[in-house]
Amino acid sequence: MLYLLAEHLGFPHVLNLIRYITFRAGAAALTSLFLGLIIGPRFIGWLRIRQGKGQPIRSDGPQTHLAKVGTPTMGGLMILTSVTVSMLLWMNLNNRYVWACLLVTLGFGLIGFLDDYDKVTKRSHKGVSSKIRLLLEFVVAGVAAWIIVSGNDTTLYLPFYNGPVIDLGPFYVLFAAFTMVAFGNAVNLTDGLDGLATMPVIIASLAFFVIAYLVGNAKFAAYLGIPHVPGAGDLVLLTAAIIGAGLAFLWFNAPPAAVFMGDTGSLALGGALGAIAVSTHHEIVLGIVGGLFVVEAVSVILQVFFFKRTGKRIFKMAPIHHHFEQIGWSEPTVVIRFWIVSFVLALIGLATLKLR
Repeated sequence: MLYLLAEHLGFPHVLNLIRYITFRAGAAALTSLFLGLIIGPRFIGWLRIRQGKGQPIRSDGPQTHLAKVGTPTMGGLMILTSVTVSMLLWMNLNNRYVWACLLVTLGFGLIGFLDDYDKVTKRSHKGVSSKIRLLLEFVVAGVAAWIIVSGNDTTLYLPFYNGPVIDLGPFYVLFAAFTMVAFGNAVNLTDGLDGLATMPVIIASLAFFVIAYLVGNAKFAAYLGIPHVPGAGDLVLLTAAIIGAGLAFLWFNAPPAAVFMGDTGSLALGGALGAIAVSTHHEIVLGIVGGLFVVEAVSVILQVFFFKRTGKRIFKMAPIHHHFEQIGWSEPTVVIRFWIVSFVLALIGLATLKLR
């Protein structure tokens, strides 16, 4: 909104700063950060009153988690509010990539909210049927993928390789939608400990801040041998807003958590990262940068697959962060070590930009 206003006025004097993506990205990060910190206490108080007993805690989970009974969930609404307000203030309202990514963020957030609401009202950790949830996710992701891909490059790019690999044609929309849905659920599965999902999302957003900026710049993209996507540079605002809102939420989510983000936040943030990766043609790199989320999701798939066929479990408990709790790691130890892994993977993902 402010960009269009400044553009209409011809970017006079100090408003000329709004012309620059880096300035608006910094402003978006600060806006979402301060807004999140301001609304946090009252928002958490409101959630606690509305939810009463808070998020249901699994009885078959680690016994240490029983102390978290009564902690409110749906804290992701704080993140989504901060991100949305920040983006509407600072984004270029004519950029379709940003709108597509916001569609996934808010759409997945709504699906997650319905799931959280069902859990809280029914006092069950099951929530909405997985089939219905996946169907809704694919509808939202499919529409966003069509907006992103329509009339543009549908080729697949691989890390450590210079240039496109294969043109997927119309199948790229399916691939793009799958990327968003898969990553949304991967982040959702990771959100099981205080701060565990929040910081890796912030780290991945920092990595894609760099990627989006480089992809949106023709000179940098040509130099690095990565795809140039005109307009994708504006996605640095979304990554910056997520970083700011994530830091604000982490302030309240730090152990012992005063609020959980719930599916409302984790599904939305994972979907946002997936949409940004699709928009920048770095879907495979997302699997590296967000490798922690991939491992968490794979641990659940392997656990279910082998248990159904053999009756035995590979891990003491899935997702894998619970396995480490069961073998004696304290919750803060698991969280901090997973943060370190996430940071290293982000560096490896960024290294693919040059190693081609």
